[in-house]
Amino acid sequence: MDPSHPPPVSDSSDGSGDAAASCVPPSQIVVLRQRADFLKAAQARRAGTAGFLLQARPRAEGEAGPDTTRIGYTCSKKIGNAVTRNRAKRRLRAVAREVMPRLARPGWDYVLVGRPEHTVSRDFSALVQDLQQALTRVHSGDTDRRPRPPRPRK
Repeated sequence: MDPSHPPPVSDSSDGSGDAAASCVPPSQIVVLRQRADFLKAAQARRAGTAGFLLQARPRAEGEAGPDTTRIGYTCSKKIGNAVTRNRAKRRLRAVAREVMPRLARPGWDYVLVGRPEHTVSRDFSALVQDLQQALTRVHSGDTDRRPRPPRPRK
C-alpha cells in the first residue's frame, strides 16, 4: 500500500456511541416493494415538511415481522424527468439511512414522498431535520388526520 494514503476505515461500529442507543438496527429496515403496502401507508398518518411528505402506519398483528421497520420511497412525474426523480429518491434514501436507525419504530411502515423542486434542491442537513421532526410528529400523534376520500381507480 502506498504510504501517502491512510489505511481504509471500517464502517462497522464497536458498540459505542449512537449505535448502542439505536431503536432499529439497520439490518432490520426493509424496503417496501408491494403497491398495496404503499396504499395502506397513504391512508394512515401524514406529516408534511418542506422537503417531502412522510406517511406512516403501525402494522397490524400478523403482518410482516413485528421486529422490522419497512420504508418506501416514491417520487411522481411531478418531480421532473427520470434523472431528477432518481436523484430525489437517492437523497431520500440517504436521509433515511441517517435518521431511521435512531428514530424509527419496529412494526411500522414509512413512506417518503418527494416534493417537486424541494426534495432535490433542499440542503441535505435541512432534509435530515425535516425527517427528524416528521417522525417526532407522527409518533406523538400530531399529524394531519383529515379523512381523505378514496381515489377513483382508473
